Amino acid sequence: MATTEAFIATARFGLGARPGELAAIASDPQGLLKAQIEASIAPPAELQGLPSAASQVTRFLETRGQEREIRRMLKGDGRDLYLREAGSRTRAMVASERPFLERLVAFWSNHFTVSAARPQVLSLVGAFEREAIRPHALGSFAALLRAAVQHPAMLFYLDNLRSIGPNSRAGRWSKRGLNENLAREVLELHTLGVEGGYDQEDVIALAKILTGWSIARPGKEPRPGHFHFHARAHEPGAKTLLGRRYREDGVREGELALDALARHPATARHLALKLARHFIADRPPESAVRHLAGVYNETEGDLAALAGALIDMPETWREPLAKLKTPQDLVVSSLRATAIEPEDKILVGTLKSLGQAPWTAPSPAGWPDEADAWSAPDALVERVEFAAALGQRLGVHKDPRRMLAETIAPVAMPRTAKAIGRAPSAGDGLTLLLASPEFQRR
Repeated sequence: MATTEAFIATARFGLGARPGELAAIASDPQGLLKAQIEASIAPPAELQGLPSAASQVTRFLETRGQEREIRRMLKGDGRDLYLREAGSRTRAMVASERPFLERLVAFWSNHFTVSAARPQVLSLVGAFEREAIRPHALGSFAALLRAAVQHPAMLFYLDNLRSIGPNSRAGRWSKRGLNENLAREVLELHTLGVEGGYDQEDVIALAKILTGWSIARPGKEPRPGHFHFHARAHEPGAKTLLGRRYREDGVREGELALDALARHPATARHLALKLARHFIADRPPESAVRHLAGVYNETEGDLAALAGALIDMPETWREPLAKLKTPQDLVVSSLRATAIEPEDKILVGTLKSLGQAPWTAPSPAGWPDEADAWSAPDALVERVEFAAALGQRLGVHKDPRRMLAETIAPVAMPRTAKAIGRAPSAGDGLTLLLASPEFQRR
């Protein structure tokens, strides 16, 4: 028999129950969740065969100076690849037998946001998640941080390709200088957090440390399109970041700085709060944040250990409807429940109309993770219209009472179950189910 714990396991840790999943996980919710994060990470079949970021970057760099070709890549081919990537990623989430892992991948991808709102990274956002985030989602945070910062998509998105040490060999001959974008976001968003105890001098120091972190150019460096350290652009001399002195040491200088930031107590606190907010409540209990920060510090940022700690914490199992689903959660959970497979363009259009087109967060801070951001009146109307369109489409194929049993039955209010059961048509019943507070929350 499905239980409240089974609902939480499938809706909050997972991506919504598929037919049969709610009953299957009810026997051992915690154990079956842990099994999802103990196996090795292999790319889902839906994500295989997609082009690498390096190949896209190389093609872009080879066409520099050909304005018409660049426009075609950014608006035509780039758009087509973006739709393909977004559709493949969503299908992987819908079909996944390890939805907790997929949720973690999406969480860390949002933490290290690279947004397609900037046209030059439109064709790279999917590859960034596949290449930098997914392989490290259950590894160490230090490795994840380095992979994200060194990925071509991040270097493009936060303008580190334009950052040149003023006193470097390239800096003495160039009109360009230091760019602080990447350094600021690493400190403010990716590691310490806005209250992490750094100041503007630390931003400048890290920006200098990261000068030269760039991309290999076709025909000039090995592995074109991949991360490459350009020594000529690197600011010479020692730098002091958060009171620690880093001697000039090429690319190793930046790697040591990122490792130190990953081990910083403020980073542990910042990440613990974000994880608690995502998996427990918009305003999570302080005890939960402290516990997660403690696990982070004790394990030196082991992300699998953090995921396991979330499963073991009683706070994550107390309030089954504490979180409002984001539009992505709503669409994915609806597709998992109904087994519909929309075309890529329709899928992205639906997510866009709900306010969350894939990988298009409005800033490097990523998509918000609190109900206030997704519950404005017009947003709620869009959700109801989505539920109505999907419900009416499915009305001739699905029994709303059976779907109720397979999705929200353990937490459904009596009036919700009664309204669905008494609906004048199957389409109306499915609409009521998909629009219900119980289905809209996790």
